[in-house]
Amino acid sequence: MQNVQVIEKPAKTVPSPDVGVPDVVLEVQNLQTLFGQGEKQVRAVDDVSFRLKRGQTLCIVGESGSGKSVTARSILQIVGRPGRITGGRILYHGRKGTVDIAALDPRSKAIREIRGAEIAMIFQEPMTSLSPVHTVGRQIMEAILLHEKVSKKEARTRAIELLEKVEIPNPETAIDRYTFEFSGGMRQRAMIAMALACRPEILIADEPTTALDVTTQAEILALIKGLQVELGMAVMFITHDMGVVAEIADEVAVMYRGKLLEFGPVDQIFYHPEHDYTAKLIDSVRRLESSARKARGMVVGTTKILDVSGLSKTYGGKKGLFKRSTSAAVHAVDDVSLELFEGENLGIVGESGSGKSTLGNCLIRVHEASSGSIRYVKRDGETVDLASLGHGALRPVHRELRMVFQDPFASLNPRLTVGQIVGEPLLVNGIAKGNELRNRVGKLLELVGLPGSVMERYPHAFSGGQRQRIGIARALALDPRLIIADEATSALDVTLRSQILDLLLDLQDRLSLSYILISHDLGVIRYFCDRVAVMYRGRIVETGPTEKISTNPDHDYTKALLSAAPGTHPGAKRIMHRHRYVAEAALA
Repeated sequence: MQNVQVIEKPAKTVPSPDVGVPDVVLEVQNLQTLFGQGEKQVRAVDDVSFRLKRGQTLCIVGESGSGKSVTARSILQIVGRPGRITGGRILYHGRKGTVDIAALDPRSKAIREIRGAEIAMIFQEPMTSLSPVHTVGRQIMEAILLHEKVSKKEARTRAIELLEKVEIPNPETAIDRYTFEFSGGMRQRAMIAMALACRPEILIADEPTTALDVTTQAEILALIKGLQVELGMAVMFITHDMGVVAEIADEVAVMYRGKLLEFGPVDQIFYHPEHDYTAKLIDSVRRLESSARKARGMVVGTTKILDVSGLSKTYGGKKGLFKRSTSAAVHAVDDVSLELFEGENLGIVGESGSGKSTLGNCLIRVHEASSGSIRYVKRDGETVDLASLGHGALRPVHRELRMVFQDPFASLNPRLTVGQIVGEPLLVNGIAKGNELRNRVGKLLELVGLPGSVMERYPHAFSGGQRQRIGIARALALDPRLIIADEATSALDVTLRSQILDLLLDLQDRLSLSYILISHDLGVIRYFCDRVAVMYRGRIVETGPTEKISTNPDHDYTKALLSAAPGTHPGAKRIMHRHRYVAEAALA
């Protein structure tokens, strides 16, 4: 995607309707937002024009760095310094007439009256947007009291009603809880309640579902849609996921490097895209409908290299004074059994909290299992039980079992250079040092598509996709046999996701690797894996060939996961009518 040429056709400029046309609530005309000064000046938003209609959803789509979030922040005049609007108009046709937001002082009373009351925004990560030291209720009440002349008692009543509206259980007690007591999905619901406190004309949602699993994402999308219909508001939804766009959009604006490349109805964008870049975004979703392993003719060996039996990991349940229980036991992994063959890719799929990451950490002994066995056949043919192996004996096995982590930003030490990060396993294990170490690091970086010359740079100088490549190079340093990839693509844009998955398959072909891929995305599993194990509340509820599980699952929970995944085009919408799994019925 780095070499995409998008200059073949001029950017499509939206004809601006006459001011006051009833169905248009917002017009962005030739907007320009800059960062920096002089030669270091960056045009984050470069001559962008589009419109937003009442009661409709406009999706602004593009990769990281395309300018979509800066565009949204410009509309509310909350661009962080040194960013500033330097040109264009933002015409808001609101309750009190038409206002050019771009002409307002960011600190003025006029823009403060619009923010929250008439144009509200929900952000990607609610933990950084909500105060950790104030209750959820107090934060919602503050939004109401700021814009409306009501008593605190009335504001509290309204806040409880809003929490109920966004389907937070027991709103009368939830109002007095703190954000850290909420799950990710509940925190996002609280953000939506706060945004809707004053019944805004426009709701701007900046990647509100990116960090959520597919079922929670489906719930949030359905919630926003239902509230949109009820309140008649316009929604500007920012995302990099074309599957989400296919599900919810009426119109779509495609951005690339600050410019608007394409604007139009969702059907036009998906079925008749004008730019190659738009077509590549759409293709990145549709590619996940089929198996890359099958397309490449990759086969699974007959040698079983991993045999997990009765594996469990329990937290809590400790006994205090007089043998009274001080905490309830949590079975994060509960009697899990699975197997992996040489050259095979096994997918572990489930919602957040299903136990899949804990399972991966137990397999590699980052966490100690409470019970069960993990029988691994080493490269030399010796079989060892990883669950009971002493730390001294475990160290050489860890050369064959490596891990790639979810977050490419948090998993790399910011104080070390790329060369030090990739070379550390070689140095610690006494395999290479000096010039030999440098040469091996250079070859590892080239293996994952990065030039050896980058080894003196630090992680902050790289994009998310490049950082993930560095993490993969580190995992490959000790010539592993099995790599456990824990949500290795979930933090990446859709195009980068495809690139990383293809890179992992290329490396598998060249280095005879096996993978365990942990993910909540069944599309990624379908593309990458031969078999899949579906986890729910610590247990594996279904295992089988990926094609069978993806098309004809047996378990109701798997059916719920599949129906919660966004479609790949507007004609395949499904999440608004998805299958819901009733846990109580299954556990009875």
